[in-house]
Amino acid sequence: MKFGNVVSEWNRNINDNLKDGAYRTLVENGVKEENIFVKYVPGSFELPLGASLYLEFNDEMDGVICLGSVIQGETRHFEFVCQAAAQGVKDVAIKFNKPVIFGLLTDNTMQQSIDRSGGKHGNKGIECAIACMKMIELKKSF
Repeated sequence: MKFGNVVSEWNRNINDNLKDGAYRTLVENGVKEENIFVKYVPGSFELPLGASLYLEFNDEMDGVICLGSVIQGETRHFEFVCQAAAQGVKDVAIKFNKPVIFGLLTDNTMQQSIDRSGGKHGNKGIECAIACMKMIELKKSF
């Protein structure tokens, strides 16, 4: 299986933890390192386009994991970015009929993001890698 990881550069310390968790999980489950690809996009808003580009230009890609984090601020920007990223990831999955996993942390504080990217609440990157593998297997079962 081949996996694309699209990772937001914004909040890079958090997102690299998510990426590392996803990578380790894929390798631990038998995915060859040369079949795991990583591309960075400027922010979480760009995650759907990054996923779409992976699938458009690489027919052999089995699934894409989108990883990022958006932390609530004082403006409505948080809402717009989160909503657009969620809808966009869903749209790409449907367009290409392949698993595109939504691994966007949408937290109120930096500490919550730290806790969910390898801290006391685990690593959501791991959960996203597992979800992607399960969805690929589901697709194969049809």
